[in-house]
Amino acid sequence: MTHDRPPSAPCPSFTVVITTYNRWELLGRAVDSALAQTQPCEVVVVDDGSTDHTASYMQERVAQHSQGDRPLRYHRNPTNQGHSGSVNTGVNLAQGDWIKFLDDDDYLDPACVATMAAAIVQHPQAVICSGVAAQVNLQGAEQSRTLHPGPAPRFYIPQGYIHYGMLLEQIPFGTPVQVAVQRQAFQKTQGWESSLDTNFDDIDSWVSVAQFGDAIFLGQCLAYRTLWPGGLNQRFSVGDRLQTHLRIKAKIYPLVAAELQSQIPPFSVIENYLRLHWSLVAFKGKQWGRGWRLGRSAWGDWAAWKLLWSLRWQRRGWAKGGAFPVEKIPF
Repeated sequence: MTHDRPPSAPCPSFTVVITTYNRWELLGRAVDSALAQTQPCEVVVVDDGSTDHTASYMQERVAQHSQGDRPLRYHRNPTNQGHSGSVNTGVNLAQGDWIKFLDDDDYLDPACVATMAAAIVQHPQAVICSGVAAQVNLQGAEQSRTLHPGPAPRFYIPQGYIHYGMLLEQIPFGTPVQVAVQRQAFQKTQGWESSLDTNFDDIDSWVSVAQFGDAIFLGQCLAYRTLWPGGLNQRFSVGDRLQTHLRIKAKIYPLVAAELQSQIPPFSVIENYLRLHWSLVAFKGKQWGRGWRLGRSAWGDWAAWKLLWSLRWQRRGWAKGGAFPVEKIPF
């Protein structure tokens, strides 16, 4: 593969797509953060049929921002479509070149869009861009930060290496608050999968979008993700998460570039690695019986154990600023 640096491009326009359902008190913070971006952008709020004060609140906000370079648009689903369906609706309504995803309980740093746009100008072959997020509690106090996988403050990964890295968990794009995608690339996919609603539907989408261009990683903290019991991902069991991960890995496996196929383990090893990982997650949560059931078929697979521990050491290396295994190119 060649990696000639592409010429710079015009600054892309952005739409921040915010999905919401019965959280109007939190929604205001998300909307404020989108409207406060240092690079003006369109903001689209998709309400999935809320029964609280969301509609009246958003009608007031739209009336305040009907003009200018920061348009605010509000759409209310006539029936509940779920999180995935609402994301797809928001993208269909968007007019920006790029989509910045945002859930109603999260919020953006004021420089988020401008920072991503500047990186995309330097690498216009990108179709997906991810930054670091601070994980905060409901009071906004920082609890932790997501990892930036490598010492370079920003780098891109050529398309041919992305699925290899995703399969072996060397490319952590992260949750929606961390990610933006090129709208045109998104529209070439089938959008977010409703059968995965809030259970890794975002990661499934990153897999699909990454077929159409390169990936950018930024080391700056550009967003804030709220950790709280009301988070949508809290409702899924460890077993549900295992099954979804298996489904996503099965989708990634055939997408790995032909020249890298010889470097990946058999899918049976990937499957057993996931069983071991999620059984240990269950044990950590003192779900002893569930952990045993999830992992018992994988206990004797030494290749899966080797993969598990190598990936754990890899993540520890990232936390200490270690190297990123997949080919990365600073720019």
